[in-house]
Amino acid sequence: MNIPEVAPLVAAYADELIDVRRDIHAHPELGFQEMRTTGLVFDRLAKAGLNPQRLSGGTGLWCDIGPAGAGRTVALRADLDALPLPDRCERPWASTHENAAHACGHDVHTTALLGAALALADLHERSPLPGRVRLIFQPAEEKMPGGALKVLGEGLLDGVTRAYGLHCDPRTDVGRIGSRVGPITAAADHVSVTLTGQGGHTSRPHLTQDVVFALAAVVTGVPAALSRRVDPRAGASMVWGRVNSGVAMNAIPSSGEVAGTFRCLDSAVWTIAGSIITDTIQQVVQPYGVRAEVDYKRGVPPTVNDADAVALAEAAVLAEIGEGALELTPQSLGGEDFAWILEKVPGAMVRLGTRTPGGATYDLHRPDFDVDERAIGIGATFLAATAVRDLFSD
Repeated sequence: MNIPEVAPLVAAYADELIDVRRDIHAHPELGFQEMRTTGLVFDRLAKAGLNPQRLSGGTGLWCDIGPAGAGRTVALRADLDALPLPDRCERPWASTHENAAHACGHDVHTTALLGAALALADLHERSPLPGRVRLIFQPAEEKMPGGALKVLGEGLLDGVTRAYGLHCDPRTDVGRIGSRVGPITAAADHVSVTLTGQGGHTSRPHLTQDVVFALAAVVTGVPAALSRRVDPRAGASMVWGRVNSGVAMNAIPSSGEVAGTFRCLDSAVWTIAGSIITDTIQQVVQPYGVRAEVDYKRGVPPTVNDADAVALAEAAVLAEIGEGALELTPQSLGGEDFAWILEKVPGAMVRLGTRTPGGATYDLHRPDFDVDERAIGIGATFLAATAVRDLFSD
């Protein structure tokens, strides 16, 4: 099978892609506000002779390369949005917007997909592709349940045979790609519990409905009970991040709240988790006579990589990035709305190394997040090479 190379085509755009990434980084936009970023990508694709189309609402876009109705259709996806964080990267291209920063690497994802698009357009002009590549630049990945649902709602996965994406990994050195078959990220749901009861003096707790004591029971008892109600192989995790109640040390309050996240790696467990957790909370607080109101918001399912898609992606890495570039990546309990796409069609997400070898690790969702910009070209090469290999596969 004679599969054309894309790495040299990507390399021709290396300097431009770095400039684009810095421009996007300096002008971050939050979910469903990505007008400027959408326009920047739209204009560059149009300049390359392509026909990009905006999603309804004006944020996000898609574009096809290759003939319709000939061979399979492969989707490549990137996310456009930033996080509501200050930027502390201390670079000349740091964010110019207060409390908005590309602290999750979506500027790299977007630029890598743009680079892949330019390389694929050049390749298709020289020798027509045997199928079609659909480029999807989606909004609002950081907004639960995610802008990927908008992509599905507008029919952009209809007729797609496989879908691929990537995510920056600041714990992996630049030049390396991490992959795995099966769940790579977790389902992520939000849980908040409001307890109410008759408060009173701390000297007479027996005459009250002690909300604080009941909150403590929820904080410790619910995760403990889940460990016996959910298959441990599901990787379930219930972690509280906020507890609020009371103002005085000698007064039992009449209300309080605890909030956190539930995560798991098993899709079947995810579908029943809400009812199990709600039921468990009611049982835990029942002895204390308080009333519990549970607000359970489903977020995203696990991101589950298809074995055939992973095999194609790994073959592309070995062929175009290098024999030593591939590694097995660990599972993460972080959430990722690419999961919605992989529920619709088979595909794979990989992790893109962004750490300078021997350098510091700038973790995701931190104000000082930074990347080794060589990752942009590697990400673009991965996306383009994987799409080409998929189209040329039997």
